[in-house]
Amino acid sequence: MSQGVRTRPEGSGQALSEAYDTALLDLDGVVYAGGQAIAHAVDSLAVARDGGMRLAYVTNNALRTPDAVAGHLTELGIPTGAEDVITSAQAVARLISDQVPAGSRVLVIGGEGLRVALCERGLVPVESADDEPVAVVQGYGGPDLTWSRFAEASYAVRRGLPWFASNTDLTIPSGRGIAPGNGAAVEVVRIATGAEPQVAGKPLPPMHRETILRTGAERPLVVGDRLDTDIEGAFNGGVDSLLVLTGVTDGAQLLAAPPQHRPTYVDADLRGLLTGQPEITHEGDGFRCGGWTATAGADRLELEHDGEGEGAPLDGLRALCAAAWTAAGEGTCELEGDKALDRLGL
Repeated sequence: MSQGVRTRPEGSGQALSEAYDTALLDLDGVVYAGGQAIAHAVDSLAVARDGGMRLAYVTNNALRTPDAVAGHLTELGIPTGAEDVITSAQAVARLISDQVPAGSRVLVIGGEGLRVALCERGLVPVESADDEPVAVVQGYGGPDLTWSRFAEASYAVRRGLPWFASNTDLTIPSGRGIAPGNGAAVEVVRIATGAEPQVAGKPLPPMHRETILRTGAERPLVVGDRLDTDIEGAFNGGVDSLLVLTGVTDGAQLLAAPPQHRPTYVDADLRGLLTGQPEITHEGDGFRCGGWTATAGADRLELEHDGEGEGAPLDGLRALCAAAWTAAGEGTCELEGDKALDRLGL
């Protein structure tokens, strides 16, 4: 990762699949949405894999087991083994096992992925606060998780048991739109108890530790759609990142990103793994990429095209990022950027 505060997306003369040995890929919003493969994902990943890049799938979703996730990806046309999947359930199970004796009972508020991960670490999942657990763990349990499960967690946490959460993503993408994530459920228990959980998932260090332990990656590239989990997780881990615009992040959020949310590279989708990345140059008061020049004015971002270059909307977005992030420095850009983004259709 570049030193200091990132003020623009970086260029790359090599295809990213050649510059990095392992892609640490988020799933929801990157590879699939609502269970269906996102456009260009299957073909792009096949080309990257055939070229020698290792593909590892890193998800904050603790509901499904690695076997189930691998099976789903294989059905979508992406051959995957369980060893290629790293979940926040695995990360939180290791976090718990580092703090309680082997064979300890743990109250589970979540799905099968959590139970399997706990058993893998020598812990015993239980269903009730009255089953003598020594800890509570909460993870996404699907849309049908009942209110009584949140109450069970609250009873146990109020008794003083340590509380762990696989992740705190407030939302998850689905085929119908944006739905509440595990973070929303964690908030219910937090409000009821006043307690704070230990969190394992992205963007926090336990998830990065779990990923590196399981993949052995030496030159990893984090690929994600969320600034506050995927990109911040890469920042915390000191590794480079590629933001794809197939999930929850839009252009306005990207321009306003504080330093820890600024990706190394930006692309439309997973085809970005197979190409180099254009360089953004500083020319006068502006930043130029692909014929677009972006400048930061007194109250808004300006964008012009000089008639040269292809004028691809993504190049304009990259130039706008450079202008916005430079103006913001270590803060958040508050300049109006909607009109500039409208010119790009973003």
